Amino acid sequence: MGVRVGPPEKRGEGWFTSLYAAEYAHIVKYGLRRLADEDASAELAQEVFVVAWRRRGEVPDRSLPWLYGVARRLMANQWRSRRSAPAMQSITDADLDRVALAAGTLAVAAGAVAVLQPFEGATPDTSDVPGAAPGSVLVPVAYQFDSDAPAAGPQLRALAGTLVDAEYDNRGGRYMYHHTKLWGDPVMTSADGRHHVAFADETKVWQAADGTGNQVTTQLEPQYPDQESQDYWKRNLGKLPTIAGTSAPATVPLPPMALTPPSADRSQLREVLKAAFGAGAVSKEVSTVYGRYVVPRQTRAEILRVLADVPSFRWRGQVTDRAGRKGVAVTFDDRPHDAQSLLIFDPKTGGLLAHERLTLAPVRISSYKMILATAWTDRLG
Repeated sequence: MGVRVGPPEKRGEGWFTSLYAAEYAHIVKYGLRRLADEDASAELAQEVFVVAWRRRGEVPDRSLPWLYGVARRLMANQWRSRRSAPAMQSITDADLDRVALAAGTLAVAAGAVAVLQPFEGATPDTSDVPGAAPGSVLVPVAYQFDSDAPAAGPQLRALAGTLVDAEYDNRGGRYMYHHTKLWGDPVMTSADGRHHVAFADETKVWQAADGTGNQVTTQLEPQYPDQESQDYWKRNLGKLPTIAGTSAPATVPLPPMALTPPSADRSQLREVLKAAFGAGAVSKEVSTVYGRYVVPRQTRAEILRVLADVPSFRWRGQVTDRAGRKGVAVTFDDRPHDAQSLLIFDPKTGGLLAHERLTLAPVRISSYKMILATAWTDRLG
């Protein structure tokens, strides 16, 4: 959000409470994108604000990039595997009391709209945050059937009956490997709510059946949902030093966790995909399943059949995703909420290539996730 934090000599409990209320949710979401664990993300956020309190004299006027930098360094120091504070200093009861006090005020801030103001006063601690790189404007995927799109059910059932093996179907290994690119969380928004920017992330995950493995995340270039946003943020991010290329990858070891690969049983898949809650919920769960597991052909076919039975999916036909791959697409148009969910599938294997969220008026990208590679491997990256 970029709260104006005020001069260091005035940063007491009131300042910290305001900072916590404004930025806590952003830091938790930042952790969730990289850790995929709600408890771990909440603990990470707690440690970030302990650091912010101790170093309150160093927090810049626009605080969110600085807080992201703290979070990233904590994760890079294998924070998640140890579930402990940074080695240089332990967390005291007084620190946790301070965080708990701030947490108690969150209800006051509930419902506030979080926006990121233009950055000012860059400090060395913002060096982890990509600077004012030009970036690119995102263009919505072009649909074969843009208007009067037919119901998706018949096409999805036909596709389910013609799937071929993916490359990974005939291979094995200790680790599931996924290479993804994501954009749109968190989104930085100008004070007037009109201009948006987010930094793309490239993530590679190696995960064994017991949940252990490694996750490597690289922050990439900024991307914008429209030209006006790019023009605005190029002007207002201009005070930050330009950072060439991408930031250094952050490696996080993954602790044990329960992983249950999806069954090919259709009734069980309906529960896993939350089919009872409608097409919006199903879109999200399909994206989660394909981003976490190596899904075999029979299960891929049954996933398509589950989608075919869910009302409201529309067939958009042949498309080309953001990585230049040919696919076929379905959407769920949630017009009461001015939103659209897009799923793009490989027309041969039925695997998920991409999941996107858009607004409908105007048509604009809210977030995207591309699954660039999926495999079994014995090699831990």
